[in-house]
Amino acid sequence: MATSTEQQLSLYLQDAHAIELQALEQMKRAPKVAGDPEIAKAFEDHAAETERHRLYVEDRLLAKAWKPVPQKDIAAKLSGVGMALFARLQPDTPGKLVAHASSYERMELAAYDLLGRLADRAGDTDTAFTARLIEKDERAMAERLAGCFDRAVDASLRDLEPADLGKHLDNFLADAHAIEEQAAKLLDTAPQLAGADELAQAFEEHLVQTRHHSQLIERRLEDRGASRSSLKDAALQLGALNLGLFMQMQSDTPVKLAAFAYAFEHLEIASYELLSRVAARAEDAETVVAADEILLEERAAAARIHGLFDLALEASLEAAGVKA
Repeated sequence: MATSTEQQLSLYLQDAHAIELQALEQMKRAPKVAGDPEIAKAFEDHAAETERHRLYVEDRLLAKAWKPVPQKDIAAKLSGVGMALFARLQPDTPGKLVAHASSYERMELAAYDLLGRLADRAGDTDTAFTARLIEKDERAMAERLAGCFDRAVDASLRDLEPADLGKHLDNFLADAHAIEEQAAKLLDTAPQLAGADELAQAFEEHLVQTRHHSQLIERRLEDRGASRSSLKDAALQLGALNLGLFMQMQSDTPVKLAAFAYAFEHLEIASYELLSRVAARAEDAETVVAADEILLEERAAAARIHGLFDLALEASLEAAGVKA
């Protein structure tokens, strides 16, 4: 267990190195399944940036006589391959790819934001500068992906017959319901792991919103004569349970929880941006209204969690017994 900010900083840099390797595996495969030249180019351009980020992080590790952790790096690379394969196997690959990539960029952004804050505490100006330089690139990529939502929907719907558009919308709604069920499972356990009262309260209050979102989506499915997918709901709930157990095993649970929750909010944001567009093309005004209503609350929740990063960092350092 780390006992100083300097030691904790080494752990954060090692995690960042693994994250970049995971991202590289996704970036190398994403252009082949993007379904649109502009989306593919965004991934190709960011692959070069990601390789540069990996080198920046390695430089900081070497400068401090630290090194990457092979086990973390190998696990991250395998996970990156798995994420790319998951997107490729979906019936609406471009949409799923952009949504998950958007969330992953936000996770990287959060990781470097927190790394920069910790480096400030350690008085390590070089690492703080590097973290903010990379964070700027990750933010720019997240914004590029957000600008591709329309193209992702067009690519996902391109080969559909007009008669199949309604069924496709039903599938989007079922996916949204499954994501809300996963979010509820995560938020149900998050307050006990938050480490700070204000962060715990944010999770508790968003859980109430999340249950309402689930009801809104279920109502839209019922009104359309469709139903949620019990299999998808169960699978994502199990994933949330496993993630909760993983979080409990970390020495810096509050900060990892806050970063993941922030990224997960952006997965939901991307999913509802896509859902709203698909519903508009299917001329389902009620679903557009529901998706846009939920979007407002997801964006507010993401901003609120981001605003509590300092509290999460403080709680993690305290829980790890870190001394300045």
